[in-house]
Amino acid sequence: MNLRCAILDDYQNVALKMADWSSVMDKVEVKTFHNHFEQEEQLIEAIRDFDIIVIMRERTPFTAGIFEQLPKLKLLVTSGMRNASIDLNAATKHGVVVCGTASMSEPPTELTWALLLNIARQITQENNELRKNGPWQSTVGTDLYGKRLGLLGLGKIGSRMATIAQAFGMEVIAWSQNLTKEQTDKIGVQLAKSKEELLETSDFVSIHLVLSDRTKGMIGTKELQRMKASAYLVNTSRAAIVHQEALIEALQEKWIAGAGIDVFEVEPLSETHPFRTLPNVLATPHIGYVTKDNYSTYYREAVQDIQAFLDGAAIRQINS
Repeated sequence: MNLRCAILDDYQNVALKMADWSSVMDKVEVKTFHNHFEQEEQLIEAIRDFDIIVIMRERTPFTAGIFEQLPKLKLLVTSGMRNASIDLNAATKHGVVVCGTASMSEPPTELTWALLLNIARQITQENNELRKNGPWQSTVGTDLYGKRLGLLGLGKIGSRMATIAQAFGMEVIAWSQNLTKEQTDKIGVQLAKSKEELLETSDFVSIHLVLSDRTKGMIGTKELQRMKASAYLVNTSRAAIVHQEALIEALQEKWIAGAGIDVFEVEPLSETHPFRTLPNVLATPHIGYVTKDNYSTYYREAVQDIQAFLDGAAIRQINS
């Protein structure tokens, strides 16, 4: 009898087109789910009879409570090699192997710049006015040349951000808890003496940190109040790094000029959420990693993970 595999949150209905699944189809029955399950009860009812589940990033959290209700589950495959929404200890406890895939750093870098450039030049507003025959030019843009970009985090994505910023003629300053001058010197950026210095002196602040106990809630009311009133915050990393209510207040009270946001505490975003209507917010529905090449990588390696598991030799396993 074949095993059953569920692919969750295939929003664009492309999972089976982005990779060749034929190598496992003789042993595995694959079913995709297009719609997101808002309620845990609905999720459990839909997937309780599946042996393998493929998930996309943190779209559907897998908590200890969910693992307890999925006795047939043997393999969980996530895109990327890090997924904070999976309780890995619970997976191990219930005998579930968790495997990941590669993830490209270029797509989120590119989206971060799309957001930053858009908010700097108010492209969305100008486009909307043009489409409805509104004012011909209604905003005055913010320059990038000569301005300071503050990077919270200088890993793969942060480093790419720095290189592109330098091409625009921006000054770049970076900070994270373990960042050293040796690391910043290699890229030709300034090491901030503190997080506070970065926030106080930057015209644009972009977050590129891994979510952890140390970074959760790192940007709150005090931090946002330190930023320039003319500065913009961009977050394409993880929502929980920024205290959501503090950011809403900062935008409403105009402590900062605006924000570009691609990540949210609860996704999909509720219909009444302030981020949908605040005029100084540019928000996208967590599409930083949603590109053809990245999706092809995710699903191709998901197939490989499944094949290796079937062969009794799991690869890219991220739990013990």
